Formats: sequence, structure tokens, C-alpha cells
Amino acid sequence: MRNRIFGGFGLVLAIFYIWAATTSKDSFMVDVVGPRAFPYIVGAVLGVTSIYFMIRPDKDPAWPILRDLAEIVVAAAVMLVYSWALPEFGFVIFTIFATAYLTWRLGTPPLVSVAVGVATSIGVYVVFHLILGLALAKGPLGF
Repeated sequence: MRNRIFGGFGLVLAIFYIWAATTSKDSFMVDVVGPRAFPYIVGAVLGVTSIYFMIRPDKDPAWPILRDLAEIVVAAAVMLVYSWALPEFGFVIFTIFATAYLTWRLGTPPLVSVAVGVATSIGVYVVFHLILGLALAKGPLGF
């Protein structure tokens, strides 16, 4: 029953998301795909998966124990702090810490998590800032 409620909520959210995408205005500088393509895709995937949950719910879903729930809350808090502190500390520095913590909590050893954090941060910086020319938050070191 809970999966059907969750699926119904997701379906309503998908319908609202697609409707909200239809209200966005096109500017005079629009690419071939347009600004609505990504929200349409997200809304469609959310709608299809929500319908799946409504049609084929789990018989007895396993809910996380309190410790696991606390880890989920802490991971969400890390992402909120990340978005809040990004302009202050900069993309490269804070992405290293956030990625390292999150991968460590997913089960990788601490040193591997730091390496993944550094590689992810530098890789995303190179692709999005240096190659694609997108602006990323600059920190105290200027990058």
C-alpha cells in the first residue's frame, strides 16, 4: 500500500513537473532542443517509474533502521551544506570534501574516497569550466 501511495505522489509530481515545463518561455536564443526537453524527460521518467510502483508494489518493503536513516539524513545535510558553502569555498575545494565524504559513506576506503574526490572535482572542473567554458564557483584560491 505504501508503494502505491508513493507512486501516486510521484505521478502527481511528474504531471506538475511537465505542466511547469510547458509554462517556461522561449528566449530569442534557443538551441534546437529547447529549454523544455530536459524537464520533459525527467517528468516522463518520473511518471513511468511512479506508474510501475503503483502497478507492481513490493510485497513487504524493507525500511531502513534508525542508523541507516541517520546516514541518509547526514548525506542530505552534506549536500545542503555543499550548495550553501560552494560560493564561499569554491567548486574545486568543496567538491573534493563532499565527494570524498559521500563515497566514503558508500563504502570505499578513506584514502580511495579522497582520491575519488580529487579526481571527480578536477575532472568536472576541466570538462565544465575549461572545455565548455561554464562558470563555476570560485573560492579563495581563485578556482
